[in-house]
Amino acid sequence: MSFATILNDEQIEAHTRAGYWVNRTITDHLDDVAAATPDKTAFIDSRRRVTYAQLKAEVDRCALGLLELGVRSGDVVSFQLPNWIEWIVVHYAATRIGAISNPLIPIYREREVGFMVELARSKVIVVPETFRGFDYPAMIEKLRPGWPQLEHVLVVGSSWDSFAATPWEQRRDAGELAALRPDPNDVTLLIFTSGTTGEPKGVMHTHNTAIAANNPLPERLGITADSVIHMASTLAHLTGFLYGARLPVQNGATCVLQDVWDARRFVALVAEYGITYTSAATPFLHDLLAAPNLGEYDLSSLRRFCCMGAPIPRAIVREARRKLPGMVVLGGWGQSENGLVALGIPGDPDDKLIDTDGYPWPGMRIRVVNSAGVEQPPGTEGRLQVTGPFLFVGYAERLEMTRSSFDGDWFDTGDLASIDADGYLRIAGRTKDVIIRGGENIPVAYIENVLYEHPDIDAVAVVAIPDPRLQERACACVVLKPGTDPLDFEKMQGFLAEKGVAKQYWPERLEVLDELPRTASGKIQKFQLRARVGGQA
Repeated sequence: MSFATILNDEQIEAHTRAGYWVNRTITDHLDDVAAATPDKTAFIDSRRRVTYAQLKAEVDRCALGLLELGVRSGDVVSFQLPNWIEWIVVHYAATRIGAISNPLIPIYREREVGFMVELARSKVIVVPETFRGFDYPAMIEKLRPGWPQLEHVLVVGSSWDSFAATPWEQRRDAGELAALRPDPNDVTLLIFTSGTTGEPKGVMHTHNTAIAANNPLPERLGITADSVIHMASTLAHLTGFLYGARLPVQNGATCVLQDVWDARRFVALVAEYGITYTSAATPFLHDLLAAPNLGEYDLSSLRRFCCMGAPIPRAIVREARRKLPGMVVLGGWGQSENGLVALGIPGDPDDKLIDTDGYPWPGMRIRVVNSAGVEQPPGTEGRLQVTGPFLFVGYAERLEMTRSSFDGDWFDTGDLASIDADGYLRIAGRTKDVIIRGGENIPVAYIENVLYEHPDIDAVAVVAIPDPRLQERACACVVLKPGTDPLDFEKMQGFLAEKGVAKQYWPERLEVLDELPRTASGKIQKFQLRARVGGQA
């Protein structure tokens, strides 16, 4: 199968000539590092560790196994795994044979997984036997009748051996893999983002766009083969994908994966492995600074903490400097559609570090336009648009939606922003209706559509309320139909559970109102609701 994209020869030639697209795949990097430093530790997770030579061997074996199962170039392999080494192996194995990786966030449940795997037309799905008490194979069996294209379900048990030995024997020669190396401009990643149109969107990246997004990091952040990189954000987010699953291999470094975030455990991991760099949402930094064992370990190795997905409160930056003076906190901004667009620069003055969302990444250009599409001068707020070599090549099966998201070569991000005279980005708000809860996008329209299915709800609006740790939480404001039974918070949660909505997306507050504030044309005035419920938070 193949997905329609907007990639064209002119883009390929321009980004290649400029040096941003280097026509490498992530498995090219793996092969190089495995040959140069075979005994170096590649990844460490909560269950085991692997050297680069061991990782390459597991990737090649998995790739041959996928071939044995009938997976071919362009087929989609979905995997809903925690931050385990098996995640890395499946992704690299799919890449090795030109298949498309479709990572699914572990918190997703029937509704999200059902939609995503159906749209992707996945041939294989890989899930854990259990993780955090949830039975993933049971969910897959429930959904499987709706996926006629799915041919195989692979289950990772309590150890890697249970996965590696289950689907295949060594009936193929690893020598055939070299001939299957994909074109670097082929789609390699299908990653879903929380949309605002009522359904998630499948963002497609090529080998070149994904490799290019990481290439400037070493110079900007001082990452070398001696770095020890940490990742606790799910690898199925673009943050985890780029900086956890791929950045270490692109630089021949070691990565420590954390499958369940616990700040106390992170403190111990920093001391044990000499972690130097991590990327995470701002609440992770908040938790680190509040960890009760912070003063019990030597954390001097930790030099960089990059906060992605939510603003960094000034008080947290100051607290970090006081408690961890050797660590630099940097803010960054990007989307699944465009990788990393802006990032702070070590040594930036406070007004840039704290009050902006960073400086554009090499190769990425940003501009702010008004409602008529006219570029605005520095300091003027408007719609943020970006262009450059890290942009996605389309939404899967949504070609017209893709085209409508562009103004020429410029992608309309859906965010409001300004750019100061020095070129630093300041995100001011969102034109798209989405709540960011601790770096996790809550797709508002999607949740509203589910709640509208409740037989007693007449109208619903989900809005953000402020939170000191997570920045935002979701509040559901509903109007009930006349003569219906009262709706309380527990009943709402039960309904969302029945609908198979991921718990992470559930509103954390319910307001039952007589009516929703509306404009003369009937549009709900969410700013009034935010003011009302936010003031009561």
